[in-house]
Amino acid sequence: MNAPSAPRSVSRRNALRALAVTAVLVGTSTPAFGGTALGGTAFAAEPETYTLTIKHLDRAGQPVRPYRTHVAGIFEAGPERVFAEEEVDAAGVTTVRLPKGRYLLDSTLSSGGPGTGAPYWTDWIVQPRLDLDRDTTVTVDARTTAPVDVRPPDGAARFRQSAMFVKVAHGGVSRTANVGNGSTNLRVAHLGPEAEAGAVKQWFDSNWETDGGGYVLGQTFTGTRALTGLTRHYSARELATLTIRGAAGPGGTGVGLYYLQATEGPTIGVSGNVRTPGSATFHVTPGRGTWDLGYTAPGPEGTAPRSYSADRLAVRAGATTTQTFDGPVFGPALTDRPAVSRDGDRITADVPLLADGDGHVPSAPAFDTAYTSLYRDGALVGAASGTPGRGEFTVSPGQASYRLATTVTRRNAAGATTRVTASWTFASATTAGAAPVPVSVVRFTPEFGQDGTAAAGSPIRIPVTVQGAAADGRTRSLTVSASTDGGASWTRLPLEAGAVTLRNPAAGTGVSLRAELTDTDGNTLDQTVTDAYRTR
Repeated sequence: MNAPSAPRSVSRRNALRALAVTAVLVGTSTPAFGGTALGGTAFAAEPETYTLTIKHLDRAGQPVRPYRTHVAGIFEAGPERVFAEEEVDAAGVTTVRLPKGRYLLDSTLSSGGPGTGAPYWTDWIVQPRLDLDRDTTVTVDARTTAPVDVRPPDGAARFRQSAMFVKVAHGGVSRTANVGNGSTNLRVAHLGPEAEAGAVKQWFDSNWETDGGGYVLGQTFTGTRALTGLTRHYSARELATLTIRGAAGPGGTGVGLYYLQATEGPTIGVSGNVRTPGSATFHVTPGRGTWDLGYTAPGPEGTAPRSYSADRLAVRAGATTTQTFDGPVFGPALTDRPAVSRDGDRITADVPLLADGDGHVPSAPAFDTAYTSLYRDGALVGAASGTPGRGEFTVSPGQASYRLATTVTRRNAAGATTRVTASWTFASATTAGAAPVPVSVVRFTPEFGQDGTAAAGSPIRIPVTVQGAAADGRTRSLTVSASTDGGASWTRLPLEAGAVTLRNPAAGTGVSLRAELTDTDGNTLDQTVTDAYRTR
């Protein structure tokens, strides 16, 4: 498996690249701030400043080195970040003079590791409320920390990484801090007084690897304090299962790339590869909220990658959610944006024609030819080629009847040419602004093996779903037909309980599917997927 992905939040070093803090000095002298606030915001007058002294002690109570300490102003004109990384004295003391205000302080103390003869350890101490209204001394003491002990139920799972994030809000301003760790030897502690109710939000994520996937264990906390220690040993029944399947799509076999991460808040995710056809299975914590998946399919060398995403997936303890990427039936799909719209007298089409069988829309679909045309009262308005399902057309003002037709072709992994065509009719008049045009599509979603084929000679049930203007009971008529000779002849299939059933032809045959629909307002769709799937 590949190395895990970096935290979604900007890494600690990168977050510091824009610092304008030049008055931080590690050591014994104490610089004073002039008339300009940190980050380049000018004060109306020279601010009231105080000296902040920070002492750092290790787990034995001795001055520690190395350490990293950040102080972030949680007020409008406050410095976003004061940073002290390399200490210059043996006493483990940092001194800085700062404007009066509320601050977030966090310190990372570490020791051990390669070449030291001692195990690597990290202590992270967070003071979410530091009210600087006088000269102040803060002691960051590793002896106050408690272990972070979060484990999956599989004792053979291999630890990959963990990260803890904190966000503190006050007076409409918020600041964040984080620590990443490559070992399980992490201890954390709260320092100082409590903040206001709900002002402190904290996230902890840890990732564990197994031969077939792994565990992504995340938790969130909201309160008045930062965490002092964290213990959680998960049982299998507390976790949800997410399976990422990479089908053998148009590019055939190869290696697909995936990532998985929590939707909300700063986070670290996991990334890796899966041979297609193949799968990776992860067990995740429902308490972390929804989850985002991404997948990049293999393809011929020199072609743009087909990247898919499935965002905000809800999970439930004990349940399995499976997402199959880059598998049939490829065809039109509608998303949360209008596929066809009219703005004044300009009609724009942007219909995803090659969404995969699970409805994932690729960022750059693989195709050979694409053509879209628009007719007004039977006369050609214009045509566009080069991008599947897309075209922009200027039409004459007033009411008229329109037909929008689009076609895309591509050669699939078996060497057969897949063709998707769709034709819509609708009435439209000049609009005062952007407005959706009432179009629909039909989705065919049978179950296949991971190689994207169906067993020859066996019956197959094909669920049929309407999306768009004719959905939710607004369909007047819908017929579905199948062809086993590339569309030369068609057999109508009875539609029962939202699906059709047919007996698969001999091995190596392509099955084509067609839908003809009219909605309750008289708008129509004629949609065909040639070589929708093949038999084995």
